[in-house]
Amino acid sequence: MPPVVDEDKCLGCGTCVDLCTEDVFFGTPGHGKKKGEKPRISHPQACYHCFLCVKECPSGALKIITPMAMTVPYK
Repeated sequence: MPPVVDEDKCLGCGTCVDLCTEDVFFGTPGHGKKKGEKPRISHPQACYHCFLCVKECPSGALKIITPMAMTVPYK
């Protein structure tokens, strides 16, 4: 599952766009460089749940809903 952006909390700082190594936010107009620009998730299938965007978001506007198969603990 790709990150989910809370539009009300998002500051448009572009941190998530800059940090994403898999270019999940690649289709963002201006590539997150314009002040106040909200990120757009254009390649959700590329997200591999590193949580870097979630951890570094200054406003807490991003969250990742982890698929159930990834939450089952191993013995």
